[in-house]
Amino acid sequence: MTHTPSQAAIGIGELASRTHCKPETVRYYEKIGLLPAAPRNEGNQRRYSEATVQRLMFIRHARDFGFSVEAVRELLDMADHPSQPCDQVDQLARRHLAEVESRIQRLMVLRDELKRTVAQCDGDSVAQCRIIEVLSDHRLCSHDAAHGGAEALR
Repeated sequence: MTHTPSQAAIGIGELASRTHCKPETVRYYEKIGLLPAAPRNEGNQRRYSEATVQRLMFIRHARDFGFSVEAVRELLDMADHPSQPCDQVDQLARRHLAEVESRIQRLMVLRDELKRTVAQCDGDSVAQCRIIEVLSDHRLCSHDAAHGGAEALR
């Protein structure tokens, strides 16, 4: 396999380092098809091109924005067809924004409930701990709905 200097292939360690990604994550993205299968050298080591570096940086940035793996797959597909109109990209991003805003609202409710509960705890003993008491009996919360804490954090 011969590469010109501008197309020199790099190993998984350098790819991981340049994209702030673990090698296991690179292999996972290959396995699920977000990254193309890497060609291998004579020693059977994966070799990556600059295009793969850029693709992985795109994936990482999209994941940092909170897009799901499936949404990233859709975004990559759209990015691979640059002459297409971007209305589908816009729709996907707007849906994600609505989900983020909803999550923020749930987190704000959760924060307020936690603040209220913590403020009511006098720190005396666990037997009289208001936090334990509230966690044991949802009726002691200021609202009836579930807090959605675990869901809001996803």
